[in-house]
Amino acid sequence: MKNYLEFEKEIKILEEEVDNLKSPFGSEGISEVNTNKIKITQEEINEKLKLTYKNLNSWQKTLVARHEDRPKANFYINKIFTQFTLLSGDRYFGDDKSVIAGFGLIDDKSVLVIGQEKGEDLTTRIERNFGMMRPEGYRKCIRLMKLADRFKIPVVSFIDTPGAYPGIGAEQRGQASAIANSIECSMSLTVPSISIIIGEGGSGGAIALASSSKVIMLENSIYSVISPEGCASILWRDQSKSLQAAEAMKLTANDLLNLGIIDEIIPEPLGGAHRDQDSIAEDIKHSIIKNLRVFENLSKEEIYDHRKAKFLQIGRDQGFSKPSDLNGAGLSYKESNFQKIATHVLKNKLIYIGLGLVIITGLVSIIY
Repeated sequence: MKNYLEFEKEIKILEEEVDNLKSPFGSEGISEVNTNKIKITQEEINEKLKLTYKNLNSWQKTLVARHEDRPKANFYINKIFTQFTLLSGDRYFGDDKSVIAGFGLIDDKSVLVIGQEKGEDLTTRIERNFGMMRPEGYRKCIRLMKLADRFKIPVVSFIDTPGAYPGIGAEQRGQASAIANSIECSMSLTVPSISIIIGEGGSGGAIALASSSKVIMLENSIYSVISPEGCASILWRDQSKSLQAAEAMKLTANDLLNLGIIDEIIPEPLGGAHRDQDSIAEDIKHSIIKNLRVFENLSKEEIYDHRKAKFLQIGRDQGFSKPSDLNGAGLSYKESNFQKIATHVLKNKLIYIGLGLVIITGLVSIIY
């Protein structure tokens, strides 16, 4: 049974009409199927989908990102990778079912695959904790990322979580520390890492695994420090203002690409990823292969510096670059010419103020 969002009511009516037209059993018994009417109605559905999804606001995209039928990490792992070997446990406490991790093959190359899994139905959602990872989940990922780094195996992560689990048990076992250590481990890898946000990229629970060489988003996914409802509750103490919060937070793929926070957007099939799951899986596979090839001829130092420079550049004009001299170490900040002039003027503002006063005094004396 298909699930529809509130703004898809007209599409639901038309699709139900198509289903009735396809059935040979009418009110008067067996009747001839009207293929022409089916074709016309299907074209109308496609136009409605195109118009609706072209004009989605930030809150509607949030609803699409959370759609019940949207493909989950487990689906993509089974579709994209071959010979996937599941690995479990953090070697400290237990195994976190909200994250799937293991090694597999893509394009005949070994990769570490990590996927935050929400579950397909109520039973699996409870088992997977709705994709909200606990400390042991992050520690499992850290263990496997270090293993992949040791054997020079790239890391591919599928991000889909409302956030890290905020329960008492998770806090007692060091949730904040586990997230921080996961971010540190992700940033320190000397192998290529690719993160694809396939649904919700919520809070530190997402960035713990999305601190990657390439951060990619599906067209209707979201990525933010907090949910729109949480933001509305804090700022206005009113969850009904979720639309205003979603617009202000710039959490959609297009907004984040313009801000330089993500590197690429993968377009979704007409009506969202859930309407053509095989097609979107194929597009994601091509994107992973393409981005892994970018790093094929780079040394581990260059891969590390690329990731570091990428994140240091967010919110800056030029970011950081490797020193050209042989004695230089690490990364240095690279300023634009405008920033250099502005910095120089600011440092010597008293001198320029004095010169300005002298010039004005001279001009006044000449005039009078």
